[in-house]
Amino acid sequence: MTTMFDDALATVERLQPMAITGAVSEVRGLTVRVDDLPLPVGAMVDVEIGCDVRPGEVVGFDDEQTIVMLLGATDGIRRCDRVTGRCASNLARVGPDLLGRVVDAMGRPIDGGTPIRQTVGRPLHPEPLEALGRVPIDDPLGTGVRAIDGILTAGRGQRLGIFSGPGVGKSSLLGQMARNTDADVSVIALVGERGREVNDFLHHALGPEGLKRSVVVVATSDEPVLMRIRAAHYALCVAEHFRDHGRDVVLLMDSITRFCQAQRQVGLAIGEPPATKGFTPSVFAMLPGLLERCGRTSSGSITGFFAILVEGDDLTEPISDACRGILDGHVVLTRDLGNRGHWPAIDVLQSISRLADAVTDPSQRAARQQLVRTLADYQQVEDLVNIGAYASGSNPRYDLAIAVHQQIESFLQQGLTEEAQLADTQRRLVELALQIEAQAKRLAPGSGRPSVPGPTAA
Repeated sequence: MTTMFDDALATVERLQPMAITGAVSEVRGLTVRVDDLPLPVGAMVDVEIGCDVRPGEVVGFDDEQTIVMLLGATDGIRRCDRVTGRCASNLARVGPDLLGRVVDAMGRPIDGGTPIRQTVGRPLHPEPLEALGRVPIDDPLGTGVRAIDGILTAGRGQRLGIFSGPGVGKSSLLGQMARNTDADVSVIALVGERGREVNDFLHHALGPEGLKRSVVVVATSDEPVLMRIRAAHYALCVAEHFRDHGRDVVLLMDSITRFCQAQRQVGLAIGEPPATKGFTPSVFAMLPGLLERCGRTSSGSITGFFAILVEGDDLTEPISDACRGILDGHVVLTRDLGNRGHWPAIDVLQSISRLADAVTDPSQRAARQQLVRTLADYQQVEDLVNIGAYASGSNPRYDLAIAVHQQIESFLQQGLTEEAQLADTQRRLVELALQIEAQAKRLAPGSGRPSVPGPTAA
């Protein structure tokens, strides 16, 4: 377990031992070119603009010049303004007093509360966890959402993506999970959100009870790109702090897509060539480093749920495709279900949790497989049913799927304010599968045997 002394020692090791200064040469787009500033990429600097001092970060080099991006606006900068190195690497201030607070990407409170005093420094970009240092994920984490806990069961330390188009309910689903999760701490990163939606999320989706055990990190869409990128990394630093102190943490990030769009802006500003659909190579290099920071260790765990905004509802667009290859599963929200008033609008047939079998017992696995199989049968015949073209008795499996469809829909739907405990969800899942098995026996023509295999009672 990491101690406060270890955190303080890491901070000292990353301090800039002597003042290194340079002078502004030019401003080009989002970047400031600085002469005579031999600092590494990731170093933090202060740019003196008259009586004002604005922080910035070294993001690259161009011949003899150092490229700096500010964590604020570039207006007012003049040639030869002084730039001073502050820290050789990026540090984040984290601590237990962050619980219940809303902060910006620098860890400064924006909720009007008291200053946050008890903090220690952690590297914003730490060394990755060793593969053999990760503990196997075999313990389920309740999210309070029945469709996820029953069909797409998540394990402590797992990483799942929530894929959807705009306006289908990602933020509301994340808020519901933050309120009802079994985790000790919720860390919520709102990256690139509209300013109006932040208050809506805090008051309606999260609520005061959810906020008490949460840390909310905010960088809205009108903030500089580095603040949006930093917000994602800072949220993970906060989660890692609580994990290293023995807590089970759930990290909810909305959204990875806007994080990638911010990194694309940085890449284009420093001269990277656009690659896949305008996204620069650094975007796809940075994604694994961010997502792999979740996981389970001997101290605690970080379970990550990352919202991915699917442009044009196309699940094969570059960011969605890259994230699916890294994450341990995906939860797909569809506009069709949302338009029908099905909440949450999770399409369980398009979704998958790669660790669901590892964190559930055999009866739950059998029940889940039967529900998914029956739902898939109904999807195949749904169009015929809707136009009245299906003749009852044509196929026993289709007859069963039609007969129990409303029961399955009732299980998968859940009110926005309704809480579902993991144990209760698992019990209802097995009971529903047994009801489907009984219905299959009734529909089987005189054989006395079920048309489809069912689970055994737990």
